[in-house]
Amino acid sequence: MERETILDLCSRYERLYSASVYDVLDEMKLANQCLSLHIKPLHPDWVLAGAALTIKWTAEPRHPLELHQLRPDSANLFRLVDVFYPGCVLVVETGKTMNVGHWGELTATMSQVRGCRGAVIDGGTRDSRHLRARGDYPVFARYTSPIESVSRAAISDYECPVWMSGSLTEGVLVRPGDFVFGDADGVLVIPAELAEEVLVRAEDVASKENLIRDEIRAGIHPFEVWQKYGRF
Repeated sequence: MERETILDLCSRYERLYSASVYDVLDEMKLANQCLSLHIKPLHPDWVLAGAALTIKWTAEPRHPLELHQLRPDSANLFRLVDVFYPGCVLVVETGKTMNVGHWGELTATMSQVRGCRGAVIDGGTRDSRHLRARGDYPVFARYTSPIESVSRAAISDYECPVWMSGSLTEGVLVRPGDFVFGDADGVLVIPAELAEEVLVRAEDVASKENLIRDEIRAGIHPFEVWQKYGRF
């Protein structure tokens, strides 16, 4: 997908809300695209949309004195610097290391200056006060933690398929480039090849719901509105 197309999709998706997007996925028999409802934005007003740039963490305890001995073939943090691109969203599988902060304010800055729009973490984030104060890099995570991750976990791979915890299923597959959309109600994964179709259909849903809302406020009976638009 062209970068210009990705940025256009980001802008249009961010004007929507997750319920309208989910309704479209549900109608398309893709009901299991919602990540765990425990993955929430640090600020309830944050909305995030973009193409998935995936990272996989694994539990790999190391002594702090060994941290300078980074293997040249390992997928360590510093090799990610040039991977980020405009319109991407970081999607992090944590390998069940549910105590550390996998992504913080400084790493957020590192990725943001290269075009990353935010992060979805099936685990923890640090520096949450700084991230909320900045307000321009939405982070969705299970929890916050002051515990650093470098000596307790390691990045084992990136730009690879990852399995994120699901809501209706145990896991949701996220491939590099799949489109991610999230707000306070939840995070959805839209297959890359369907991102534009889902967007157009969701925009139509949102438009109809605006008309429904206006007619109900005008006093028209809800059943009549339902008969007219076929949804409620």
